[in-house]
Amino acid sequence: MASSHSSVSQLERFGQAFPNCSQKVGIRINPGVGSGGFSGSTTGFSKTNVGGPSSSFGIWHELVTDGTVPSVVDKYGLEVERIHTHIGSGSDPSIWQSVAKTSLSFCAIWDTVTALNLGGGYKVGRNPDEKTTDLGEIGAPVAEAFREFAKEHGRELKLEIEPGTYLVANAGALVTTIQDKVSTKSSSDGHIFLKMDAGMTDVLRPSLYGAIHPITILPASGKSADVGTSTESVVVVGHCCESGDLMTPMPGEPEALEERALRTAEIGDIAVMDGSGAYCAGMSTKNYNSFPEAPEVLVDSEGKVHVIRKRQTLEQIYENECDVPSGVF
Repeated sequence: MASSHSSVSQLERFGQAFPNCSQKVGIRINPGVGSGGFSGSTTGFSKTNVGGPSSSFGIWHELVTDGTVPSVVDKYGLEVERIHTHIGSGSDPSIWQSVAKTSLSFCAIWDTVTALNLGGGYKVGRNPDEKTTDLGEIGAPVAEAFREFAKEHGRELKLEIEPGTYLVANAGALVTTIQDKVSTKSSSDGHIFLKMDAGMTDVLRPSLYGAIHPITILPASGKSADVGTSTESVVVVGHCCESGDLMTPMPGEPEALEERALRTAEIGDIAVMDGSGAYCAGMSTKNYNSFPEAPEVLVDSEGKVHVIRKRQTLEQIYENECDVPSGVF
């Protein structure tokens, strides 16, 4: 099983466990810059930026170039087989290309390196105005850099990427109902709120990152003829007793409401939140307010529906809870 180490202390402890036996290791390096999400900074903090001085992920690049990491490797007779960098989710293609070239310089430090993992973070356009990363466009100069490395160092490296979100983000949708509709409108301000029978317990990205997901309102009847053409500006929220359970934040600002023009909805209508195939079910605030995990279904290429995760029962939510011994209170 391959191991990857993201700090000097991890590498040191691994070396202590497997000294002088040419144990193969991977090293994750923080290249000094990051990129991702709604942040325009390559060095500042962002929840989706995992590189640069404001990120804890990876060994700081100066500890590699100043000899600190090579000395640990030599001390324990480790064999570095893989270098790993990852700078953020939704990263800028130009920055990604620059980091790829920097990462190749780390591979040159050890002639035992056979693979460079450049992570993921390829931007996926979930909304009509968002552009999806062209892998061919950003990959061409990186491929050329790999060829130049092979020519200079006499060895070819295997390129590894982690395109999970890129592949499945738009392959999933949250389907729920509008369970309530309330208004705080007055002559000067206020909003119309659509309350879904779902929320941060199913899709956390809007509440956590200020991520924007497309939402479509469909009639409860299920008939196309009932879709209608009237729209209204609304704020969509989830079912949790939590003011942060917000499905329509301002872009990159989870603390700020933003109205969205949607088809005029009635209680019982269906709401579909697209772009929910990645970092949604797996990152949800499971069982918050004792809401059960929602069931999941797979629609195959022939349009047939298969249940791939059953709805969680109430008993399953609390089955790991234990009685408090008498006398504790």
